[in-house]
Amino acid sequence: MSRGISNCNPGNIRISKVKYLGEVTPSKDKAFKQFSTMAWGYRAMFVLLHTYSKNGYKTIRQMINRYAPPIENHTENYIKFVAERAKIFADVEIDTTDPAEMIPIVSAMSQMENGVAAVVEQVQQGWELYMQHRS
Repeated sequence: MSRGISNCNPGNIRISKVKYLGEVTPSKDKAFKQFSTMAWGYRAMFVLLHTYSKNGYKTIRQMINRYAPPIENHTENYIKFVAERAKIFADVEIDTTDPAEMIPIVSAMSQMENGVAAVVEQVQQGWELYMQHRS
């Protein structure tokens, strides 16, 4: 089982000052956040990507360059993987409030992070939590 799955953190979001709903504190993992369920972990990914969008990162390419920087990742491979899986061009602005765009993007990011396909029902549950608790 991958670290992201065992931490219920499918995006492998690193520990930071930002606190998310559903986050387990303190995390038993010294580097990555832990969430109480996968749905809360997916919600955190939606929140983070929406925050990126509000700060000028509007495309898959821009978001993933911020999310998985080249200094520690094969970022171009990551961008290509997510764009192909989500069927969205890497340089087109995405709407972080549109589930038709965001659920496939976050599902693909989870697969890239963990090496296994995301359970779509869990991603959808994360979207529902994101819509219910927009903060």
